[in-house]
Amino acid sequence: VAKQIKNHGLKEKEFKIEDSALTGMIRYYTREAGVRNLEREIAKVARKSLTKIVKKEAENVTVTGDNLEDFLGVRKHRYGLAEEKDQIGVVTGLAYTSVGGELLQIEALRLPGKGRMKTTGKLGDVMKESIDAASSYVRSISPQIGVKPPKFDTLDIHVHVPDGATPKDGPSAGLAMVTSIVSVLTQIPVRRDIAMTGEVSLRGNAMPIGGLKEKLLAALRGGITTVLIPQENEKDLPDIPDNVKEGLTIIPVNHVSEVLEHALVSKPKAIEWDEAAQEAAEAAAIKARAGGMDATTTH
Repeated sequence: VAKQIKNHGLKEKEFKIEDSALTGMIRYYTREAGVRNLEREIAKVARKSLTKIVKKEAENVTVTGDNLEDFLGVRKHRYGLAEEKDQIGVVTGLAYTSVGGELLQIEALRLPGKGRMKTTGKLGDVMKESIDAASSYVRSISPQIGVKPPKFDTLDIHVHVPDGATPKDGPSAGLAMVTSIVSVLTQIPVRRDIAMTGEVSLRGNAMPIGGLKEKLLAALRGGITTVLIPQENEKDLPDIPDNVKEGLTIIPVNHVSEVLEHALVSKPKAIEWDEAAQEAAEAAAIKARAGGMDATTTH
């Protein structure tokens, strides 16, 4: 800021940028690892302020978060925010990109079908495999979440990750995928103030991920209050800034069962399911229908 004040011949009393304006510039007008674009935006604000002073429209200019758009126009970027209410099938995941951490909304929908799994959102191969693993694990625990296994053959599940034009990849959304699929099958909403990151194995274990610092910063910025991380990533917490750790409740987890306990508004009710008994009942029903048809034919 001091450099731009000097370059534009402004006096310190004539021009002031508040911290809220700088924060707004970084969040909404630049998206980069360095500060080159930030410097350009500050220079643009300085030029417009100088024009106002030269035209005698103002004696001094103070740029705040509220009037920043008057100088820089419509916001160029946005960053993820927590959902406004608890929703079924919508889970907040955490992603690590080239420009830092991002909130990743993962949506799931169930519809009548034949047991297919559909994925959209320009997902990479690793993320698609992560969804397949999540789906297989959910099918394996279906009685524990109150869903009879044959139910899967009558439903299609569609998993979508918004911002369809942005490529997404990596396995770290596995826990969020499982939570989203369980939520949509059980019709139990997911808590809006909770986010999670972690790969999931076929046994439901939470596997470690990278970019934890950036992901936690994104969660704090987006209004999330609780973050679930894999137990193995607990060793990375000393590297996280204190203000981030104080602003978030960080819960290390070992298994999907712990994730569901924290993330779902209520606990799914388990059911007892006996495959042999189910098959016997279906066979009896078919036999009864056949018997009824024979009786009708005789008459």
